[in-house]
Amino acid sequence: MGRYFDPSNRDGGTSHMRHRVRAALGSLAMAGLLMFSTAGSANAEDYLQCVPFARMMSGIQLFGDAWTWWEKAAGKYSQGFTPKAGAVLVFKPNGVMNKGHVAVVSNVLTDRVIQVSHANWSIIEGTRGQIENDVTVVDVSPTGDWSQVKVWYDPIRDLGHTVYPTYGFIYQSTQSAAQSAARTVAQTAMSQLAGAVPQSGANPAQLLSQAANAPDRIAALLQAVTGGGDDHTSH
Repeated sequence: MGRYFDPSNRDGGTSHMRHRVRAALGSLAMAGLLMFSTAGSANAEDYLQCVPFARMMSGIQLFGDAWTWWEKAAGKYSQGFTPKAGAVLVFKPNGVMNKGHVAVVSNVLTDRVIQVSHANWSIIEGTRGQIENDVTVVDVSPTGDWSQVKVWYDPIRDLGHTVYPTYGFIYQSTQSAAQSAARTVAQTAMSQLAGAVPQSGANPAQLLSQAANAPDRIAALLQAVTGGGDDHTSH
């Protein structure tokens, strides 16, 4: 999470419809390559980072380190401090998470509890770069503006005590119909690819359908209210 650079580090904002479609399909090709490149044995480098995953799943065509998305979105995408499904939550650099982090909102449960899909956050079965769906995120900011959050961390099965500062949400409001359609195709194809590859020795990118357990999420929220949970400082 966060300790990487986006190899496509360039400004991807454009109004050209064909470019957007090619970008979405290019992200799909990259994901497919990750899934099939190891043929049963994963190398340390074979994991999915949060930036390309968020770009593919949201359709928001921004590039560069995760924390730079907030500034780069200005004038290209709507921004705000209210969660909406499909929006990208941008994390500020924080400690060892020196490149920030981005996560796509999958569900809004309450005004202060959401679920996100993101990559390269938890270490699962000793491996980085896992994809996690419907992961609980709780707003713990004093004013309810989502400037500070706690995030479910799978190794401890809890939210923990770590508070992560965020910039806010980037919305999909400027995307064209063609871009939205291309994103839907990419998401469907990724799910099909994930299901087509045997799980034995699977690349982390094959774990698209993995989600946090619902009872654990509820337990995490209860612990957040009572101040319980173990701390973690790095991913």
